[in-house]
Amino acid sequence: MKKFLALLLTLALMLGTLAACGGGGGGEESSDGGGEGGVQVGIVLPTKDEPRWLQDEASFTTALESAGFTSEVMFSQGSTATELSNVESLVEKGVKVLVICAQDGAAAGAAVQAAKDAGVTVVCYDRLITGTDAVDYYVTFDSFGVGKAQGQYLIDKYAGKKDVPLYLFSGAKTDNNAFIFFSGAWSVLNKAVADGQFKIQNCDAIADYVGKELDADKDHDALSKVLGTIDTNWDFNTAKTLAEAALQSGEKGDVAILAPNDGTARAIADAFSADNAVTSYAVTGQDAELASLKYIQDDKQSMTVWKNTATLAKTTCDMVSEILGGGTPKTDATYNNQKKDVPSIQAEIVVVDKAKLEELVKNGDFSQDDIDNAK
Repeated sequence: MKKFLALLLTLALMLGTLAACGGGGGGEESSDGGGEGGVQVGIVLPTKDEPRWLQDEASFTTALESAGFTSEVMFSQGSTATELSNVESLVEKGVKVLVICAQDGAAAGAAVQAAKDAGVTVVCYDRLITGTDAVDYYVTFDSFGVGKAQGQYLIDKYAGKKDVPLYLFSGAKTDNNAFIFFSGAWSVLNKAVADGQFKIQNCDAIADYVGKELDADKDHDALSKVLGTIDTNWDFNTAKTLAEAALQSGEKGDVAILAPNDGTARAIADAFSADNAVTSYAVTGQDAELASLKYIQDDKQSMTVWKNTATLAKTTCDMVSEILGGGTPKTDATYNNQKKDVPSIQAEIVVVDKAKLEELVKNGDFSQDDIDNAK
């Protein structure tokens, strides 16, 4: 009998412990909407094979944990199917807010619709998901400003010059940002080409738009045709192959290169530096990846646009906090996703050349040891 009573007491204690921990799904929901021990915020990023997205992962994890929220980061690894599976998994875990940087902005509609159908608030992060009304907010950097800064850098670099060979490269057509980046760059480069400062070498499709701006929304079809001829797909090998092919027929000497981001910039720079007929080049980038900061330091890359992911993650975290608290986040812009005008917040950007890099290292924004050891 004593053994039986002891067994009953043990079972009672175990059941009490399970109840206290919310075992079996019976726990009460907290005031912020997340179940005790559950995941409040789900984050889906494109890939963990690029340094940029690992930086975002770290920034998100730190910012959300500091704010007192539970979160989980998942990577799509270049697959729309994996992206959908990730979203469905997070929905099953009870997330109240989904922060998603889509692998393919046009193909992610099914994923965000699944979240929206479950009552989840959807925040597009850095890349706008297009063709769906199942998105609530968009947090990004000033994408048009990024492209404009890249184009203006090349203009300033070759001020007073004429007929400078200009090579154009873009990001992936599946990423709406690629359209905005390019339209920003072309907003200033089109005039420089029309005035004879630059001669385009590798993009015949842009000829009809010399002296004209291209709007990422209104001129989307025209831009799609242009980008289709210079699309790197954000892939290093593709970028290098495109650069090598362009060099076979393009003029050389001192050249200007519009590269969309740091990874492609390094690959393109490697191709141009290997051509003995290229006497010098200026190449743009963005993301301030450590490997590219090293390239800038070593005069292999000319500039990058620093989009401080910690700032973007903090901005997103503030938005998430407002949403989970039942409020309406304040926004400062709207982006049209071909289905609706999405309320948005734009974070600041910083242009980094060699001189600015020295300043940022001195101020402690970047570690010289990290730059020196970058690969």
